[in-house]
Amino acid sequence: MQSKKLAKTALDTLIQVLKEQGYQVLGPQIRADAVIFDELASAEDLPRGIKSVQEPGSYRLIDEGDERLFDFVHGPESLKRLLFAPEETLWTVSTNGEVRFNDTLSEAPPVAVIGARACDIAGMQVQDRTFLQGSYAQYTDPYYATRRDNLFLVAVNCTRSAATCFCTSMDTGPRAREGFDLALTELENEFLVEIGSAAGKAVAAKLPLKAVTQQDTQTAAEAIQSAADSQVRRLDTTHIYELLFDNLEHPRWDDVASRCLSCANCVMVCPTCFCHREYDEMSLEGNHSQHKRQWDACFTLEHGSVHGGHLRPQIKQRYRQWLTHKLGAWIEQFGVSGCVGCGRCITWCPTGIDLTEEVAAIRHQPGLKSHD
Repeated sequence: MQSKKLAKTALDTLIQVLKEQGYQVLGPQIRADAVIFDELASAEDLPRGIKSVQEPGSYRLIDEGDERLFDFVHGPESLKRLLFAPEETLWTVSTNGEVRFNDTLSEAPPVAVIGARACDIAGMQVQDRTFLQGSYAQYTDPYYATRRDNLFLVAVNCTRSAATCFCTSMDTGPRAREGFDLALTELENEFLVEIGSAAGKAVAAKLPLKAVTQQDTQTAAEAIQSAADSQVRRLDTTHIYELLFDNLEHPRWDDVASRCLSCANCVMVCPTCFCHREYDEMSLEGNHSQHKRQWDACFTLEHGSVHGGHLRPQIKQRYRQWLTHKLGAWIEQFGVSGCVGCGRCITWCPTGIDLTEEVAAIRHQPGLKSHD
């Protein structure tokens, strides 16, 4: 990939170029004591000097007072809501003498995201296999596809890791290797810029880029490697499908169920989970309805409800369904793991459940059976 250098003071030029090309530019900003994606007016909106402290069940921001713009690692959201909407109307039905079905699909406005992490892009590529026709999906979801076609990604390579990150063991980070248009690595006073697409090249041509030195490249590589080396968690995926499905009655499922609130926080922050429900919302007059799709979770009792009962009435069964699908059956279904190692499910779990510990516990004592 081509590499150049952009002064930090010229980051506003990148934002302006993207706006001139018709993009709504989103970037990381602090909202309600967390970092999320919101519309950027300028680089001054970025969380300068902010770092996140993340542990199981804990997230807080601290201001170090330095000039770093992207040292917060990541917040509770990934790219998911920008492509797979939390709620949207798929079609409407109206009647005025005759029943009429109305398509709601419209052209998605172009969106540019500055600050997507390697794990976010990996999560998006997993969802591509779910929603875009190809080797794993028989049909293309037009709502997802329209937004995906109009997305410009400026990745930011991680030079810090949170205590809950384990992307290195999942081979998804901390450096973005593909799926971006431009990628930035933050140095002291500038960014190393990699061009990853024709669209990225066109934008880069309008930026005041300079040639990189061997020292620049080495400094960036060392910073990214430092982030990888600092990760204290890992997930051993060796024969993980067989491990989980050969231990469906392991007592560890009872143990984790005693700690799980079945709140679905882990699913909501996960960049790959795609469970949803569909329902019809009728107008009070009874002559118009909307058919909607809304994020759902396999942790809710209703998600597994069928006529006459519930498929998974116990929390133990719902947690087991989530973990075995994400780490095991997902590979058989989509050719990749459903986990990208972002660690959000660990950080945002109210009781601090750590899926890497749950898998390690089963791997440590395989073959045990619950006495229930």
